[in-house]
Amino acid sequence: MMSTTTPRRKKPATTAIVAISALMAGITAAESAFAQQVAPGNRRASASQGPIVNRVVIEGNKRVEKALIEDQLQARARAPYNQAAVDADVQRILEVYRRSGRGLAQVTPRLVDLPNGTVDVVYTINEGDKTGVSDIRFVGNNQVSSSRLRGIMQTSESNILSFLKSNDVYDPDRLSNDLDLIRRYYLKNGYADYQLVSSDVQFDPNAGGYVITITVNEGEQYRFGSVGVDPRLAGVDPEAVRRGIATSEGSVYNAEAVEKSVQALTTNVARQGNPFAQVRPVGTRDPSTRTVNLSYVIEEGPRIYIERINVRGNSRTRDYVIRREFELGEGDAYNQVLVDRAERRLNNLGYFKRVRISNEPGSSADRVVVNVDVEDQSTGSFAISGGYSTADGFIGEVSVTETNFLGRGQFVRLAGQLGQRAHGIDFSFTEPYFLGYRMSAGIDLYSKFSDQTRYSRYENRITGGTLRLGLPITEEFSVTARYSLFQQSVDIPNDVKQPYNDCSAPIPGYTVLNADGVPNRAFCEGNGEASLAIKQSQGDTLTSLAGLTFNYNTLDNIRDPRNGFYAEVKTDFAGLGGDSRYFRVTGDARYYRELFEDVVGIARVQGGHIMGFENNDGGDNGDLRIVDHFFMGPSLVRGFAPNGIGPRDISSLDSRANAVGGTTYFGGSLEMQFPIWGLPRELGLKGAVFADAGTLFGYEGPTRFGPNSGTILDPADVCVQNPNVPQNCINVLDSKVIRSSVGASILWSSPLGPIRFDYAYALTKEEGRLLPDGTRVGEDRTQAFRFTGGTRF
Repeated sequence: MMSTTTPRRKKPATTAIVAISALMAGITAAESAFAQQVAPGNRRASASQGPIVNRVVIEGNKRVEKALIEDQLQARARAPYNQAAVDADVQRILEVYRRSGRGLAQVTPRLVDLPNGTVDVVYTINEGDKTGVSDIRFVGNNQVSSSRLRGIMQTSESNILSFLKSNDVYDPDRLSNDLDLIRRYYLKNGYADYQLVSSDVQFDPNAGGYVITITVNEGEQYRFGSVGVDPRLAGVDPEAVRRGIATSEGSVYNAEAVEKSVQALTTNVARQGNPFAQVRPVGTRDPSTRTVNLSYVIEEGPRIYIERINVRGNSRTRDYVIRREFELGEGDAYNQVLVDRAERRLNNLGYFKRVRISNEPGSSADRVVVNVDVEDQSTGSFAISGGYSTADGFIGEVSVTETNFLGRGQFVRLAGQLGQRAHGIDFSFTEPYFLGYRMSAGIDLYSKFSDQTRYSRYENRITGGTLRLGLPITEEFSVTARYSLFQQSVDIPNDVKQPYNDCSAPIPGYTVLNADGVPNRAFCEGNGEASLAIKQSQGDTLTSLAGLTFNYNTLDNIRDPRNGFYAEVKTDFAGLGGDSRYFRVTGDARYYRELFEDVVGIARVQGGHIMGFENNDGGDNGDLRIVDHFFMGPSLVRGFAPNGIGPRDISSLDSRANAVGGTTYFGGSLEMQFPIWGLPRELGLKGAVFADAGTLFGYEGPTRFGPNSGTILDPADVCVQNPNVPQNCINVLDSKVIRSSVGASILWSSPLGPIRFDYAYALTKEEGRLLPDGTRVGEDRTQAFRFTGGTRF
């Protein structure tokens, strides 16, 4: 039998006394702890017993913005002091400096006691010198060189150009992205078994920087074996959907091509009425033949719908700019392939530091919520650039660019140029999603002046604008419709320094006249004289032009392509009002192929033709103004001067500077680019050898002019053939000789911008005509050295 005892209750008064005594004891202990907390040399009391922080002060930061440091701090004003938080803040500040390339930075925290019992927390920073990445090492890479892998990475090693770049500092996020770039490179180039074994980062005080060691397991290089489609859905036509397959039997295994094929097949199957279909690549390796037999399995996926798309973190970019990159909407069938494509598109916009798309369950089992987390980044830039070229001399540019204008995803650019022989201003605006559709619309406004007197005795100013409407047909092929309206002003300088029109307008006190008052031809043409064809084109001309641009691009890298094909065809029709009447077509195609590691072969062909009609000047049907013709030089065949190729007016004593242009050109080029052995790859220097060939011919402008050089003679009129009197007709040397050259180049992808130096030797050219007096006229103008370069800072 159990017994129970009921405890006696304390009397109320006794209970109150005990409670009050305990409370007073607690207060006394708290006061004692507080006194110990604020006393010098004893700062490690718990956060609940510490003093209140009055403010947090950052001292000594010159290289890193204060706001960037403050965002990392746990210690806050008006919060209890916590020594653990201060210690953690020190490490966070050091991490900020490590990311900015200053691994030797030191942070000293201290407290400043204030009369009111609060404290200031002060972080004193000694930033130290910049510490970058001193060495990037690779282990296990037997097939791909370390220099090639370093070139893939965004992180670079410190060198003599480190003061011009910021990607040579250690950043864990950047390194993580670099490791993914290396992985994608291997999987793109056939190494299907590639593995990242480890990545180790150590700070080496002796080297004054970080040493990054990346260990890889490459595996064997594979090729595609059989490639097929396995439709497991009723009603799917395998032949109809396989048109999007980018993988072919016998080619090197390429994970990116597999990914593109999955996207294309998914889209094609959905168009056949299967929104829940999913495409799954199934590969079977055959180590004996080093092939991967690939089958794209098309099967029914889970019937899941998108309940909601949440966009989060976009403090600047509008929601619709993000949502429009999705080919799916709320209520549509969920498709992981299309979601992945949207994530890549968002990353490629360049508006965000980070894009992450995740899913969470919806309100029911067949619903899913898609969360899009982004982090905005700066998209505007102010640039000052300058450079030099043998054609334009020294030139500088100031530009302001915003790629995400007002958070709407629009592109805006305003730039002004000023140079020795060219200057101007231009404005561009592009809306990438016109009327809510995946097509771009834009406008370009410009006014550009160029001095052509070194090669053709005139100056030219073009002022106008262009409307653009671009439509992407596929990922590689696009069409752009254009309409341009511009005024072209041609002027011939005529003063003592540039007497290029004194045969028609004598310069008082300078131009030598015959006894009858007519300018002496030997004098006025001997000091430089514009062709009558150029004189006839003086003044203002309004051109109204509509055109189409067809563009096909499969390059692996826009800035530094190694493999792929690029082609562009432009057609223009001038005659929708205005003064010009012509039809023009031009084309340019380039094929890049990596012949060996870091050795890239380039084959290029280009050509164009222009045909005039219904000329308004009263001349023969089909006559073109001289400024409507093509003028060619080093852009067609290196080794020749600007306007150095093509038809020339040989009736003038100044024929070398009187190119009159042609209506047809074509040419080809072969080039091989290679690293300059012995030099660090990080310097960005490459060499090249090339061979060019091409020609320009077919002058279709007027050749007979009236006395004032502004009208065209009737065919019945007689040309003046007096050697002492300026003539009223021209004789054009129009040769179809193939010009050719060979040469070598040095290319530098410098932090200041791309720089190229070409040396070319002309193998064949138009030698001109030898006159009875021994004078040679009409020969091409060569230019062995050509330099182009620029800078941005």
